[in-house]
Amino acid sequence: MKSILKWLFIIGGIFLVLIIAAVIIIPKFVDVKKYKPIIEQKVADATGRSFTLGDDMDVSVFPWVGVKLTDLQLGNPVGYNEKSMVSVKNFEVRLKVMPLLSKRVEVKTFVLDGPVIYLEKLKNGKANWQGIGAKQEKKAVAEKKIEKPSSEKGLPIAALQVDKFSITNGQMIYVDQATNVKKQISDLNLNLENISLENPVGISFAAMIDGKPVSLKGTAGPIGKEPGKGTMAIDVVVKALEELEITLKGNIIDPLASQAFDLELTIASFSPRKLLAALDQKFPVQTKDPKALDALSLKTRLKGNPASVSLSEGQIQLDDSKLIFSASAKEFLKPNLKFDLKLDEIDLDRYLPEPPAKQETTQTAGTTPSKKTDYGPLRKLVLDGKVKVGKLKAHGAIVENIDIHVLADKGIITIDPLGLNLYQGSVASKLVLNVQKNDPQTKVTMDAKGIQAGPLMKDALQKELIDGTLNTNIGLSMTGDTADMIKQTLTGQGELLFTDGAIIGIDLAGMVRNITAKLGVGEQVKEKPRTDFAELKIPFTAKNGLINTDGTSMMSPLLRVMATGDVNLVKELLDLRVEPKFVATLKGQGDSKQRSGLMVPVLITGAFTSPKIRPDLAGIDLKGMIEGKGLPSTEGLKKVLDTKVDSKEKIESGKEDVTKQIKGLLPGFTK
Repeated sequence: MKSILKWLFIIGGIFLVLIIAAVIIIPKFVDVKKYKPIIEQKVADATGRSFTLGDDMDVSVFPWVGVKLTDLQLGNPVGYNEKSMVSVKNFEVRLKVMPLLSKRVEVKTFVLDGPVIYLEKLKNGKANWQGIGAKQEKKAVAEKKIEKPSSEKGLPIAALQVDKFSITNGQMIYVDQATNVKKQISDLNLNLENISLENPVGISFAAMIDGKPVSLKGTAGPIGKEPGKGTMAIDVVVKALEELEITLKGNIIDPLASQAFDLELTIASFSPRKLLAALDQKFPVQTKDPKALDALSLKTRLKGNPASVSLSEGQIQLDDSKLIFSASAKEFLKPNLKFDLKLDEIDLDRYLPEPPAKQETTQTAGTTPSKKTDYGPLRKLVLDGKVKVGKLKAHGAIVENIDIHVLADKGIITIDPLGLNLYQGSVASKLVLNVQKNDPQTKVTMDAKGIQAGPLMKDALQKELIDGTLNTNIGLSMTGDTADMIKQTLTGQGELLFTDGAIIGIDLAGMVRNITAKLGVGEQVKEKPRTDFAELKIPFTAKNGLINTDGTSMMSPLLRVMATGDVNLVKELLDLRVEPKFVATLKGQGDSKQRSGLMVPVLITGAFTSPKIRPDLAGIDLKGMIEGKGLPSTEGLKKVLDTKVDSKEKIESGKEDVTKQIKGLLPGFTK
């Protein structure tokens, strides 16, 4: 028995030596090139394209199974500019034989040198990458897709080790004849290090995209013995154009099942202006400040899966502004969104373009009906968003402590609060938008207190129109989403109250002073015109676009002004009556009983674009004026006008001249 085993081992050893010898010797004597036409034909049949190999071919069997090929060419169909769609200068792969017996794959070398992929699309839309493969194989592939792969099975190998995996000097060219577009990736180099199932794989990638450098460096993995299961770590840095650097670090969890991820994204500070310049692209906006949009960075944590995604610990730095943010989304078909934004400060004027030069606009007859807005997406939207801004400047106006909370559910969007501080005052507002029906319904309330109107107007409009402290309370509702519908349905009420201020540009007292200077009572003044007031109150009610302003009043040292009437937003017409009362004494703003003077009511009527302003002759007591009853006394004029000239005779003479002028203008009115 022992002798039999002995001879069996001897015979087995002899066969093993013969096999090894054959593996070593056969490649030396076998002409591999005679199989070249067979290989070329097999590839051509499989792809439906011509395929050729270079004459320099090498095959080894032991201790490494290796293949080395040169000048591989996969042809293009007829009609394309390049002869080959894919070409490879050199291809080499070598792996150990003996480890294969124990399902261990050990690759010494996998090198693809000088690959060129040429993609071309003709003017008729046909592309050279279409139609690759034999018809019968396409059908087989389609049938295979129906089969569900078993996720329970792992890899058919026990271990994997690749010493060298590289793609060097690669190129990819894309040409679109229809649009005259050409894109090129050149100098492409990819190296993978320490490829195995148990350890992270080192990645080093570099290329030139249209002459611009792009690189990626980092690690990914390990892949594990069951790829697609478990957690795979990644840590990569992408650099582009010597301007942009993006870091992505974290884990991809169970890619085939839960498909979850937990990643930290960091974009180092870069200049968007320089980045676009490096891309030979014109900057899309012309900002008022040429240094705006010169520094941008981002850092955030991304977590998600197919059902939800979230951003947390977010931070964006834009020039001098810092935004802290978090956001989440789920139920993507609705969607269900949530966000929280906190901005320290921003000057929007830096980012706005210069205002265009004023141009004459020509109005065309008729209006083009606008397409009806589809509010379906808003009806499904679920939203909970918060925005806080420490300081914001826009169009010259400065707003502070902005606090906004917006909610949306079942077609009702609510902004409450909408609060802010501006110019020593505060604004508290609430807005409700209901889009459950085809025509949206809007309700808005606003309560403003202590706003300094003068500085606000000066900063926002670069004009001085009115000064004083503004308090307002407004409640309005409207239906529709076009200007006409809003005007037709505008309903509500409110009040604007200005105190201790002035109307800039009109000087009623100065007008009287200049008139009386001609009478010899005072001197003409040439100061900046303004009419001071103790109180300017503008209450209003609105119903279906008709605004009533009854109760409007202004109290000043010289005048008491009352205004009544309507403003028709639908027809864009004015129908107002302004009744000023000249005050003869200065005993206080509440001196309503002891004032006397000239009443000249004014009618303001007509269209918004061309209003007519004229005296209300029917409301003037002309007979009393002619008899001197309506003119203020000499002492009254002197007190009101603060004149230094004491000339009773000139005043009386002036009054007589005025009376004569009125009689001349209205002959036959008095006898």
